[in-house]
Amino acid sequence: MEQTLKITNVLSDPTRYYIYQFITKIHKEVTVQEIAEKFNIHPNVARLHLSKLEDVSMLVSSTQKTGKGGRPSRLYRLSEDVIQLHFPYRDYQLLSKIAMQTMLSLGEAGKQALYETGKKFGQELIEQELNRFSQNDETLSFDQKLNIIKTAATMSGFYPEFEANQEKTKIYFQIFNCPFKEVALDHTESVCNMHFEYLKGMFEAVFNSIELEEKENMISGCESCSYQALVTI
Repeated sequence: MEQTLKITNVLSDPTRYYIYQFITKIHKEVTVQEIAEKFNIHPNVARLHLSKLEDVSMLVSSTQKTGKGGRPSRLYRLSEDVIQLHFPYRDYQLLSKIAMQTMLSLGEAGKQALYETGKKFGQELIEQELNRFSQNDETLSFDQKLNIIKTAATMSGFYPEFEANQEKTKIYFQIFNCPFKEVALDHTESVCNMHFEYLKGMFEAVFNSIELEEKENMISGCESCSYQALVTI
């Protein structure tokens, strides 16, 4: 509870909250000067905000020599710690681990059920987005379909980046945050396969056909999970 109060107090400052949101979206380390310029504040104020976020383990920092003989530059990045705020306390991470171990104890049948459920949830996520705008996927353009997937992926906390080829038949996208990472560390193959099916379900909800291929995986040490999707409208 004490840590929860510290975090809520730190995020109660609007500028500090937006600084944290900004860092979660740019997928890279930042300096005090970059934050000062981005938010039009004095570097000392920027340093204070970043230090406050580091004090509650939302950010971590390291020093980097400038090569100019001056003071080393301090770089700030997102912490790997899981930040959860629940009133009263809830341990959903433990519940997910229990559920995962239960599914895997059922052998191949349990794994298959996990993957099918993952795909179903991906499809339902896009269907909810379509219903929110009263859209019919048969009348949507390629760009509209891609934007719906982008919005849904962002709302799911993936922090994605998408890029399509000129012919609009191939989509390359990266995911910089895995909401399942903590469980995936213990059950990498099963969770990553479920995540793959979840994403596939999202695409299948709006595109007529989809061939999805994983290129990189952050659990294996890559900067992001990256994929290539071949689609037809």
